[in-house]
Amino acid sequence: MTDDPDTLSARELAHRIREGRLSAAAVTRGVLDRMARVNPGINAIVQECGDAAMAEAEAVDRKAAAGERLGILAGVPVTIKVIADQAGYATTNGTTLARDLVAKADNPFLRNMRAEGAIVVGRTNTPAFSYRWFTSNLIHGTTVNPRNHGLTPGGSSGGAGAAVAAGLGHIAHGTDIAGSIRYPAYACGIQGLRPTPGRVPYFNATSGDRAIGPQMMAVSGPLARRVDDLRLGLEAMAGEDPDDPWSVPVPLRGAPYRRRVALVTHPGGIDTDPRIVDDLHRAAGILRRAGWEVETPTHVPEIREAVELQTDLWLSDAYADKLAAAEAEGDPGALACLGKFRERASTIDTARITRLFIRRSALARAWRAFLADYPVVLTPVSAELPFKQDEDLEGPEVLDRLWEAQLPQVAIPLLGLPGASVCSGIEGNVPSGVHIVTAPWREDICLDAAEVLEAGFGVPEVAG
Repeated sequence: MTDDPDTLSARELAHRIREGRLSAAAVTRGVLDRMARVNPGINAIVQECGDAAMAEAEAVDRKAAAGERLGILAGVPVTIKVIADQAGYATTNGTTLARDLVAKADNPFLRNMRAEGAIVVGRTNTPAFSYRWFTSNLIHGTTVNPRNHGLTPGGSSGGAGAAVAAGLGHIAHGTDIAGSIRYPAYACGIQGLRPTPGRVPYFNATSGDRAIGPQMMAVSGPLARRVDDLRLGLEAMAGEDPDDPWSVPVPLRGAPYRRRVALVTHPGGIDTDPRIVDDLHRAAGILRRAGWEVETPTHVPEIREAVELQTDLWLSDAYADKLAAAEAEGDPGALACLGKFRERASTIDTARITRLFIRRSALARAWRAFLADYPVVLTPVSAELPFKQDEDLEGPEVLDRLWEAQLPQVAIPLLGLPGASVCSGIEGNVPSGVHIVTAPWREDICLDAAEVLEAGFGVPEVAG
């Protein structure tokens, strides 16, 4: 069996390091050397952690030699998005405004990962304020999709997606409030998991508590080339932590469930690209052959309204503050995104917020009932194949079209649901994928279905 770390799952890699069959230091050095060769061409990792990574890896090897307990990610190379606190590094969130915002302590999810032996080899790029499905900014520059330089690597966790696709770490940390894990996974031809809010603890001491929308809908989660790496990454990240009062110690495996799938190729009436429709039908066939029931329901709960409510909670709430920060930063992508919602933001008042929460409860209730009948919903990640690099800067009409295409990603955070993006293949250097949605706290169902699809579609190769 090969000892090439790139060919091993994170689970197998950690197992061999715990047994002393592989050296964590050698694995880390290999990733750092690859980073030196590959990263200048894609700019996925914008803060390097080489010296600290080697010191941590050598400590893992000493523990292994001494027979001490090593965690489930022992020696596994990972990356962390620059939106999250990591002691000794600036939490820039892709902005020049925060270039000196150096963290003194790790975010709680990162403490969890380190406790399990993860080795942080670098920190990944994000668009300014993590607003876009494109990853460029004024402080770190532009991240390039390693599968196709003409396409976006996605966003906001575009650096994370590009790093994993290029073999720069087995597991990447990302965040997701409107597709920011799932879309980079889709665009870069890998796998990504958005957990249920509260599953993975999150708190940045550098910036303090978040606004209403991010508190309710923003999550941290893993991106990887293998679904089992997502499972292992989630296990390492998850847990209750006093720094995050909304974190919950829910078991990672739930009750037995019926393997029944709702196939929804055009959620909310979106005009899904024919290749993506074909991918969804191929996914349905894979699941059927594995013994799952797949049906096309005659009725699906409202999803389009969830997008409207989500944008009010996220981008329209405290709009003046967001706009002032974007103007101070001068980032064209952030300004274009916020400009789309200028008129909408003017309608936000306490009455609107009250109605919003009432409607959110009704929509969430309808989806909970639907997911009780169909534990898995299979949809597009996006109605379109991955966008061109910085396509959102081509004018308001283009931006409207892109937001329409992203409806499946934007809706489910408002509903409190987890979701996974699974790579369905790369044709003509253009990745594609499908989207799995399950009930809250049932990431296990998400991952079970994703593993079936991965077995049928195949594990994505390292780019380049």
